[in-house]
Amino acid sequence: MSDRKLHLNAFLMSVGHHEAAWRLPESDPAANTSLDHYVKLARIAERGTFDSVFLADAPALRVDVGQRPATTLEPTVLLTALATATERIGLIATASTTYNEPYNLARRFASLDHISGGRAGWNIVTNAVVEAARNFNLDELPSHRARYRRAQEFVEVSRKLWDSWEDDAEVGDKSGVWADERKVHAIDHRGEHFTVRGPLNVPRPPQGHPLLVQAGSSEDGKALAARFAEAVFTAQQTLDEGKAFYADLKERARQFGRAAETIKILPGIVPVVGSTEAEARKLEADLRDHIVHRYALQRLSGTLGITLTEDDLDRRLPAELPGEEQIETAKSRYTLVVDLARREDLTVREIIHRLGGGRGHRTFTGTPEQIADTIEKWFTSGAADGFNVMPPVLPSGLESFVDGVVPILRQRGLFRAEYTGRTLRDHYGLSRPANQYAESHKAVV
Repeated sequence: MSDRKLHLNAFLMSVGHHEAAWRLPESDPAANTSLDHYVKLARIAERGTFDSVFLADAPALRVDVGQRPATTLEPTVLLTALATATERIGLIATASTTYNEPYNLARRFASLDHISGGRAGWNIVTNAVVEAARNFNLDELPSHRARYRRAQEFVEVSRKLWDSWEDDAEVGDKSGVWADERKVHAIDHRGEHFTVRGPLNVPRPPQGHPLLVQAGSSEDGKALAARFAEAVFTAQQTLDEGKAFYADLKERARQFGRAAETIKILPGIVPVVGSTEAEARKLEADLRDHIVHRYALQRLSGTLGITLTEDDLDRRLPAELPGEEQIETAKSRYTLVVDLARREDLTVREIIHRLGGGRGHRTFTGTPEQIADTIEKWFTSGAADGFNVMPPVLPSGLESFVDGVVPILRQRGLFRAEYTGRTLRDHYGLSRPANQYAESHKAVV
């Protein structure tokens, strides 16, 4: 039996990933700003020995606030609170490279890593929402290529800042030396987008660098991931698509001199779990029946760069659509939706129903055994190193997965029964990066 084990991340979103989850009788529409709600979710995921929990974010209010709970707490602040309510589970926050500065963001993630004892992760995004641009002195969204050029330099600067303190720089000698000044380094970065002197005013994080995560499957996104990412959250609809993406990204990483196992691929899965298949189908139907089509049409129109109305619900997508090269928002999600619609000959209404649970991530409805079978097939077929689990309803969907699916994965030898490490890097089987400024590292190089 292979020693390779699944990696599972719990993607926490309000009362669930399905856009209609908040309308179910069990849901609290105000839970998205409740610390108690998120503490409960994090503890459920930790009971299931998940590698990590993850919070998405965008620095803007959703335009379609009628569709679902739209307000969100700042994720690094919320994860700092969750760090004190949990012991082992990793804590991953999304933060944009387009609407932050490296110094502030590197400091924030270093602080979270210290407070959590080495459990912090950064999901690197460029942010494709025009409303965010208009909150940061811009009239329009910067181009896709420009956002990714800035992102690459942003990550380079952040890594320099985390390394600006050597691991043993703090001496604490009460005779009069608190830190060794020779081991605290200005980074003196001057680049296309940033001029940063440094050093950081936080010691080197316990993990060296917080775990670097990337979400985005465009060509620019894959290039960024291959260079820097240690875990990748992606959306793939079919096994063949998953295998192709997996092989492509592993090969891209090798071209940067990285070993394939240093980048973990975690497709999103929306598991609709029932004790029987009929029970699972009933939950799926209940959620579908609570979708408000006018809001879903607005969202789909934004994704595709066209205008759809209720008159289009029972029609196929227009034969002529913009090409991906014309899309400046989420390019890979645009292509995924169009390919899905064309491949399965879906009407607009059917597309909305398919996207309602996970915005393009694969929804699988069935019993715990059936869901475990799907996970195992993708894992053993070279399509995934694990999964970004996106329960359609929270907390019940996460509880169903932890109590129903996780025990089966453990029985099959695919997933850990207990934590064996303390840091997020330990959970993902990744080494602590060497400090680029340390004399010992320079001597080796």
